[in-house]
Amino acid sequence: MRILGRGLRLAALAAIAAAGLMTSAFAQPELKIMAPAAPGGGWDQTARSMQQALVASGAAKSVQVTNVPGAGGTVGLAQLVNASKGDPNQLMVNGFVMVGAILTNKSPVTLDQVTPIARLTGEYLAIVVPADSPHKSAKDLAAALKADPAKVTWAGGSAGGVDHIAAALFAKAVGADPTKINYIPFSGGGEALAALLGGRVTAGVSGYGEFEGQIKAGKLRLLAVTAPNRLPNVDAPTLKEQGIDLDIANWRSVVAPPGLTAEQRRALIDTIDKMAKSPAWQEILKQKGWDDAYLSGDPFAAFLKEEQARVADVLKSVGLVK
Repeated sequence: MRILGRGLRLAALAAIAAAGLMTSAFAQPELKIMAPAAPGGGWDQTARSMQQALVASGAAKSVQVTNVPGAGGTVGLAQLVNASKGDPNQLMVNGFVMVGAILTNKSPVTLDQVTPIARLTGEYLAIVVPADSPHKSAKDLAAALKADPAKVTWAGGSAGGVDHIAAALFAKAVGADPTKINYIPFSGGGEALAALLGGRVTAGVSGYGEFEGQIKAGKLRLLAVTAPNRLPNVDAPTLKEQGIDLDIANWRSVVAPPGLTAEQRRALIDTIDKMAKSPAWQEILKQKGWDDAYLSGDPFAAFLKEEQARVADVLKSVGLVK
């Protein structure tokens, strides 16, 4: 009995080891992640953070990041849908910005054509001005906007994205005409930052993380955050504290091309699930000040459909889409 028991144990251990090797090989793909924007912005930061966490967590063997900027991510989206169909190792970062850009750019490709994988992060926005700006508070900016919306120039991400919507909703909330705001879209966070630091625009709106370094260096003044309550470790009032009834959050996600099998989709979801639970990813969230908004699989697919309808309604209400 002992010999038989030992043999069974050895066989069981061999089977477990073999399964482990299979799982390890299966769980370590060589992934490609597209950031559909120029270097320096939120999507680029998200893609490169994923690259770091996927490898550190053992969820992927290697990860290559590429940038495909243009038209609020819709150039990259078209490439994903048309050139990467059926590729189980290709991913693309996207988010709220792309939902609006598809509508404002009248994109022929939409998010209905991708394979949803997971929502990753949430992030409230910051409204900033150059350090030498006469505007000391969001109320000052609101007064200037009400006096002449066209004279207040906003720097932010792509047209129709969360930054653009936030600027339009800010105007609406303070009693200015949201259809007359002077919004200048930039395809990468670095370009918007350069415009602000060069004094070429009145104000900037984007995720706090994109401005943090320049705020701490004293080159930008943080007027407000778009959260419902003050953010930990961020020294700024909310818009609501300053009498402006508005809060809005950005979210970022990862999708795959169309044409994947159910097994390929499941493998990608499992890979990103593993990354999201890893200490490496949790540390990145902490460092970047990103909220953990993780949601994967079918619940994320449902959220994406709901968000497309919601953003379309908002864009119509502020005159950005007819």
